[in-house]
Amino acid sequence: MLTLRQILDDESVRRCEFPVCTKKIFLAHAGVSPLPRVVADAMHRYLEAATYDDQEKVADRDYVAESRQLAARLTGVNAEEIAFTGNTSMGLAMVAEGLPWQVGDNVVCYRDDYPANVYPWMNLARRGVEVRFVTPAVPGRITVTELEPVVDGRTRLVALPSAHFLTGWRLDIAAISAFLRSRGVLFCLDAIQTLGALDTPLRYVDFAAADAHKWLLGPVGVAVLYVRRELQDLLRPALVGWNNAKCPGFITREQLEFWPDARRYEPGTLMLAGIVGLHAALEMILNLGPLAIEQRVLALAARLGKRLTAGGWWLLGPDPREFPSGLTGLVTFHREGLDMIRLYERLRAEGVQLSLRQDRQGRHYLRASAHFYNTERELDKFAECLLGALA
Repeated sequence: MLTLRQILDDESVRRCEFPVCTKKIFLAHAGVSPLPRVVADAMHRYLEAATYDDQEKVADRDYVAESRQLAARLTGVNAEEIAFTGNTSMGLAMVAEGLPWQVGDNVVCYRDDYPANVYPWMNLARRGVEVRFVTPAVPGRITVTELEPVVDGRTRLVALPSAHFLTGWRLDIAAISAFLRSRGVLFCLDAIQTLGALDTPLRYVDFAAADAHKWLLGPVGVAVLYVRRELQDLLRPALVGWNNAKCPGFITREQLEFWPDARRYEPGTLMLAGIVGLHAALEMILNLGPLAIEQRVLALAARLGKRLTAGGWWLLGPDPREFPSGLTGLVTFHREGLDMIRLYERLRAEGVQLSLRQDRQGRHYLRASAHFYNTERELDKFAECLLGALA
């Protein structure tokens, strides 16, 4: 079993386990990550076996049940509270559509959050639900102070990201949970920008969703949906099919009877190749150690943030020298008077992969998001490329 230290100390091991390192400096894990070797190999083995028999029968283990257990271990909840969906958007939409809203209820979210965590709540207007937007003084930095003016007696749910996709500010999940629970307000978390990189304790929230294809280093097309056990009778399945209601022998019953756990949110056949890949990714993260991964990700983000500010770049998110507790793995930066789109393309041509993003005003930014297998040497080379771009 490989350790994090072995990966970082032996470049041949690092390149073998993370083949993207042989081609480029990949600093876009907050977007769509490349697959580690162990994930791709697991999926290859399954897919090869699936060419010879029933796709559901060729797996040599119960990857679905085991993946629930692994996801539960990583997030500190119970396996009975974990379901699998096709993506984060689907999970959040199932929460929005499954709750018993009443006319006059309101839901609070952040207008400048990623659209997957805004549109499902906006869509509730047709059911008489008011959508309220929290307006933080600092973009992406949402605290209890910002929530207090918009949460009232008709607020049914607050939906926030564990980290803001553009600015990178980290949410204090425990503090916001305490505030909302004291007022009887449900808490839904878009956990995609921290799960797999940083501690994301789902026991503090009521619902959460996160895709596998970012920090979890898994494949696209599969996501984790968390629904707190005590709320599973309240949250009715928004989609109903053969798989989430009991039908022994594939015979339709007289009455719908959903499974007594989070399987009730899985209406049909699951994407098994994706779950096999997610299983391998979760095993890798748990074996390497979530705490060690978090320390590594934050150290790389702090190093890069300090290097950028020293070089005259403006950080959109937390400055690591002033707000270390707000850091995530995302470092978003800008320079006035510089064509950020052209810079993005130039860096790509030089083998550095970042994310290009923009704010509501149309200003473009570059976003770097290093994972645990990235090295200080790669960050230094990236910084040199930036210096070259300014020459």
